Amino acid sequence: MKFVHIQHNGSVSCGIVGERGVLPLEASLEDVISGAYAVSEEQLATEQGWIAEEQVVFEPCVPRGSKIVCVGLNYRNHAKEAGLPVPEYPILFNKFSNGLVGHQGSVTLPAEAQNCDYEAELGVVIGKKAKNVGKEEALEYVFGYCNVNDLSARDLQNRTSQWMLGKVLDGFCPVGPYLVTADEVGDPNELDIKLFLNGEQRQSSNTRDMIFTVPEVISYISTFMTLEPGDIILTGTPEGVIAGYPQDQRTWLKPGDVMTVEIEKLGSLTNVLKG
Repeated sequence: MKFVHIQHNGSVSCGIVGERGVLPLEASLEDVISGAYAVSEEQLATEQGWIAEEQVVFEPCVPRGSKIVCVGLNYRNHAKEAGLPVPEYPILFNKFSNGLVGHQGSVTLPAEAQNCDYEAELGVVIGKKAKNVGKEEALEYVFGYCNVNDLSARDLQNRTSQWMLGKVLDGFCPVGPYLVTADEVGDPNELDIKLFLNGEQRQSSNTRDMIFTVPEVISYISTFMTLEPGDIILTGTPEGVIAGYPQDQRTWLKPGDVMTVEIEKLGSLTNVLKG
């Protein structure tokens, strides 16, 4: 199933996406992810309150206030373009809820940063409490997956040895439009992933190029912290980021740019940049 978080007629609700559009649900996104609310096929067949997707405003498809844990340098070819060795362990950093933006939402580029970059990423949303989870069982703890753009201000990111400043700017974590349940996605390490900037393809890879697979990442993180329903893991970006270009060929993101992340089975996430 595909879930969304939407605004319609002045109210915000969780909804499910079907052939007839979007069906608002009498449940929160948190309840759906945790399993406290279930949607039946009979309900989908009989409900009459469907809305066309064109009539809704997309909110972020993950709950605000949940953990956002990110993995850096997790694609082999991205490590190669960065001129960095393959990490021995997953490189972890974080974002916060202030970064969340929905599909078709705008992102304001900060005046304090000049070197802003895109990063198409697969988001993994946890569905049940996970602590000390083994790799073999890790995918059992996943509710679903979504598109993410891990926007990064490279000049702030590289100001110190800690990446956080360049990652936690307002609006720098667009997600959506859909949260697709794990059963519809299958193997998360066999998905095509792309990013388009103003219609030009900039990133094109497959999640099989990850250095640490989705099960390995979940297991590793859960060794050190408890993952809760609604937490999202950003699993890294493939090659093709602006920072990977030769210095004389880098044109950083600017107001008016339109970014689209496409991941197989997850749809397209589009956002526009403002000054």
